[in-house]
Amino acid sequence: MIIEINKDIEKYQESVAMGLTAKQLVYSILALGSGCLIVFLLYEKIGLTFSCYVAVPVVAPIALCGFYSYNGMGFREVFIRYMRSIFRNKTLVFRSSGYREMVSEIRAREESEKRAAAKKAKEERKRMRREKMKSRIRCLFKKKA
Repeated sequence: MIIEINKDIEKYQESVAMGLTAKQLVYSILALGSGCLIVFLLYEKIGLTFSCYVAVPVVAPIALCGFYSYNGMGFREVFIRYMRSIFRNKTLVFRSSGYREMVSEIRAREESEKRAAAKKAKEERKRMRREKMKSRIRCLFKKKA
């Protein structure tokens, strides 16, 4: 006895009519019915072409509800999540608990580095002055000698 099983059982769909699942069949009938109703109601007023243009934005979401799926979610759920992500998202703001302390530490470190650099520069200038004075004194002693 041989029983054939689909290799991918999760994606198996039982067809009801014409290879469509029950959900797809119901939504395709709803889409077709609403499209025909809109075209028949508007045909005499705006013509066939424009009535079809009016029917498409109504029929497309109905058909998508039956046929579209993304990561196991239907069209409605995907659309609702997408709209929430666009309009309901709050801006993310970074607030560190130790921000003020960190800034004060950085400023204190920078100030101490500035003081150390200024002190070093001052000592360097003093040393240069001393060397100049020593060289002048040597020159004076050489001239006298």
